[in-house]
Parts: sequence; structure tokens; C-alpha cells
Amino acid sequence: MSHRGEDVLRMARRNMLLGMWAAKKLNLDGERAKAYSDDLAMGTLDFERSDVLRKIRDDFKAAGVVQSDEDILRVMTESWLQASSPKTATRGDATDAAVVQIARNFISK
Repeated sequence: MSHRGEDVLRMARRNMLLGMWAAKKLNLDGERAKAYSDDLAMGTLDFERSDVLRKIRDDFKAAGVVQSDEDILRVMTESWLQASSPKTATRGDATDAAVVQIARNFISK
């Protein structure tokens, strides 16, 4: 996989992890949390939806969740580090398969 593809894969993983954190703050669980997380990951490929900080901030505001930009950015950084770790990159579960498909769709365009 090219560097561009690897970066997209990491970004999608990061957004999925970040999405699960945000979903918990938004009191989403199960399929609703997964759908929220997947939507953030799909935003990796869509320039119009790629501003995950803005999206999370807007979603938090609409739901009355108080969270500073600094806290969101801290979780974004932690999620990026987790998504970039070799352990995460080779876990091979269903979530990873979804991220790989997202990266393939991006690379093929």
C-alpha cells in the first residue's frame, strides 16, 4: 500500500476511535455508536465532511455536551497514536476490515 493509502487508513482508524469516544459522550450505544463512528471514518474520504473537530463540536453543542476543543483535540491525538501503532494496524477484526475497505475506495478514485 502506498504512503497515501496508509495515511488514509490511519486517519480512518483515528476517526473511528474518535467517533466511539464521541458516541459515548453523546450517550449513543450499540449500533448507533458504531454508525456514528463509521460516519466519521467515511468523512475521511469526503472533503466536505472531513472536519471531524467541527462535526463533533457541533454534535456536542446540539446535544448539550460540554467539552472543550482542547479535550477533543487531545482525544484526536491519542486516537491518532493508537491508530498508528503496529498493534492496532495488525489486529484484523471487523472494524479493521471496514477501514481497509474505506481506504481501498479512496485509493481507487
